[in-house]
Amino acid sequence: MNNFFLLFSMLAEHGKNKSFGLNSDFLEANVINITLLLSGLIYILKNFLGAILIGRQEKVLLAIQESEERLKQANERLEESQKQLNQTKIVITKIQQESEVTAQKVRDAILAQGKLDIEKLTVSGKNSIANAELQVKKQIQQQITTLAIRRVTLDLKNQVDNTLQSNIIDDNILKLGAKI
Repeated sequence: MNNFFLLFSMLAEHGKNKSFGLNSDFLEANVINITLLLSGLIYILKNFLGAILIGRQEKVLLAIQESEERLKQANERLEESQKQLNQTKIVITKIQQESEVTAQKVRDAILAQGKLDIEKLTVSGKNSIANAELQVKKQIQQQITTLAIRRVTLDLKNQVDNTLQSNIIDDNILKLGAKI
């Protein structure tokens, strides 16, 4: 800024000695004076605006770098998440396979146990039927025996009269007497 004032004052002094110069009366100023004034303003504002633009450019570059860094981190997290997703899918597939194998084993075990239970029930049923047959046979034999004894007893009562009965008793007494 001091340079501008120094330049301005040199031009003003130079103009006093010669016909060409800077007119300090702004109402009487000509086009050259206005051009010089604008050039000075541009020179001063260039540094000022340049500093502002450089600062803004640095901020934009910093923001871009931060965005790129965040993008990089987001991509890394995405890759990690995809790896975890793939690992999870592998684990889920293994669990499904193991559950299918386990289900098949349980199904086979239940079927085998069912077959054993059916065989036990069949054997038990056959044993029950055999026992029932034996009991029925015993009851039939007892009834036949009881009926046979009754019939023999009735036949004997009908055939044996008092004389036959006396002869049997006498024979038995004689047999007893011979043994004594």
